[in-house]
Amino acid sequence: MKYLVDTQLLLWSAWATRKLSKRARSLLEDPENILYFSAASLLEINIKHGLGRTDFNVSLGLLRRGLLDNDWLELPITGIHTLALEKLPPIHKDPFDRLLLAQADAEGFTFLTADKTLGQYPGNIKVIK
Repeated sequence: MKYLVDTQLLLWSAWATRKLSKRARSLLEDPENILYFSAASLLEINIKHGLGRTDFNVSLGLLRRGLLDNDWLELPITGIHTLALEKLPPIHKDPFDRLLLAQADAEGFTFLTADKTLGQYPGNIKVIK
């Protein structure tokens, strides 16, 4: 299964694994699953860190390198992804989460999140904690 992992789970998987449920760890550690992180997540971390959000206080270089070294694949942002935003109903206001959802939809990936609000969107979304 191909998963695009949301920013919160991405950060937890790298630096706060104790916050991941057994189910989440199982999905993220299953060698059959192909895990993607988005350039949008790196952008979100950079911007929110710059705004003083302590929950986004990480080294982007270390995070990206660690993900790549652990066989995660990086998903760039394309025009197709931004066009897919038009199909999303206005359920969630965070533009980064909306872009991640649009990317997952456009690529045919399952979106993996811990955010119950994102689970209200139509499509292939798996809400885990």
